[in-house]
Amino acid sequence: MKDIVFLFPGQGSQYVGMGKDFFDHFFFVRELFDQASDALGMNFKQLCFQGPEEILTETENVQPAITLINITCLKVLMNEGISPSASAGHSLGEYSALYAGNAFDFNEAMKLVQFRGQFMQEAAKKNPGGMLAVIGLDYEKLSDICNSIKEIGSVEIANHNSPHQLILTGEIKGLERAAELAKKEGAKLTKFLKVSGPWHSRFMEEAQKRMEEVLKKFSLRNLAFPVISNYAADYQTDSGQTQKNLVHQITSPVLWTDSINRFVIDGFQIFIEVGPNKVLSKLMRDINREVKAINVENMDTLEKCKRFLEENV
Repeated sequence: MKDIVFLFPGQGSQYVGMGKDFFDHFFFVRELFDQASDALGMNFKQLCFQGPEEILTETENVQPAITLINITCLKVLMNEGISPSASAGHSLGEYSALYAGNAFDFNEAMKLVQFRGQFMQEAAKKNPGGMLAVIGLDYEKLSDICNSIKEIGSVEIANHNSPHQLILTGEIKGLERAAELAKKEGAKLTKFLKVSGPWHSRFMEEAQKRMEEVLKKFSLRNLAFPVISNYAADYQTDSGQTQKNLVHQITSPVLWTDSINRFVIDGFQIFIEVGPNKVLSKLMRDINREVKAINVENMDTLEKCKRFLEENV
C-alpha cells in the first residue's frame, strides 16, 4: 500500500453547514461535537451548522470550529480504515495534523486552538490590519515591494501558498499600496482576504508570547509519524521542537509550497485534504501536478475518496 499524507486546512476554509453530513451519519461524530462543546463551553452544533457566517468567521470562534471539523473528517476516514503515514496542516491546520500524529489528545487540541484564536483576535484589536492575496508575481518582486513601502505601512509575506500565490499581511494602507505596485509589476490578481487581522506578522508578537506561556503548560508527546512544520518546512523531530515550531508559527510565514515539495522529494504521491472545502487540493495543482490529491468533507467526497484509493493505492 502506498503511503498517504493527510493535509489539514486552516482559517478561511470554513462555511456554515460544514460537518453536518458526517454529524447526521455517524454517532461518534455527534459524541465528538458534544465533547468539544463541553470542553470549551461553546455550542458547536449551532456555530458550525447555523452560524451566522459573521459569528462563525470571528477568529476566536472559527479556529476551534475548523479544528473540530478537521478532526471529525479524520475520525471518519480512520473509521473506514484509511490512515496517514505523514501529515501537515496549513497554519491553524497544523494543530489538526499534530493531533493526528498523537502530539496531544482531543481536548488538549481544542483548548490550544481556542487560546490561539483568542490571543490572535486580541492582538489584532490592538494592531488592526489585514491580508492580501497576490497571484502571478514572484517572491523577489513582492519582497522588493514590501521593502519599498515601509513608510506607508508595514507589510510582510505571510503565506507561500504556491509558486503563483503569495499572501501579504500587515497594515491596510501598506497593503493597498502593495496591491497597486503589484499590479504595475504584472500581478494577474490582487484580492483582500476576509480575515480580521494581520496574521503571520510582527503584529502578532503579543499573541506569540501568550501562546508560548500556554504551550509550556501542556505536555506534548513525540509524534507517531512524520509531521511537517509550517515554520521550518521540515519534519518535527520531537515534542520540544514541535512546541517551538508552534510558537514561531504565529509570526512567521507559512512555508506551504516548500512543505509539499519536501513530501514529494521524499516519495509521497497520494494526498488527502481532511476538512472543510478544497483550498489545499486546489493549491496542490499549482505546486505539483504529478501527485494526486483529493478532499474529504462529507459522505459524497468520502465515497469518491474510497474509489480513488482503490484505483491508486
